[in-house]
Formats: sequence, C-alpha cells, structure tokens
Amino acid sequence: MAEKRTMEFKMERHGLLQEGDHVTITEGVLPSNYYYTIDPSLAMSGNYPFRERLLAREGTVSKIVRNERGFYVTVEFEEP
Repeated sequence: MAEKRTMEFKMERHGLLQEGDHVTITEGVLPSNYYYTIDPSLAMSGNYPFRERLLAREGTVSKIVRNERGFYVTVEFEEP
C-alpha cells in the first residue's frame, strides 16, 4: 500500500502554482544531502539527508502559504 508524504518547497513568485496542480519533481544531489525542484524550476525544497530521500517523482500541490519570507508550497506524494 502506498504511503502519503508531504514536503515543503519555497516559491519565489506568486501564481506559479495553484492548489490542486499535479507536479513533477527533479532530484539533485549534494555531498551529503538531496534537494528537490518542482519542474520547470518553479519551487525548491530544503536539503534532505540521504535517509529521507523522496521516492516519488510526482505529486499534488495541497497548500500554498504566504508569510514574511515568501511563498511556501506543500506537495503531497504517494510513496511506494
């Protein structure tokens, strides 16, 4: 059975994504972490240690919040 996982991404400009949008994710690798980008470079995650690697590459935008630091997009994934 698939397991639900949520991840937060930072979006620089309003309106690039909407709640309910289906998105694809690209994984980047650093020396000790992974990071993820919503294609085509719409929003970026923080760094995640290897043990927290995201297995899914597609998800759905569940929430967009604006605060003093910018726009934050929550994406929900179903992981195998």
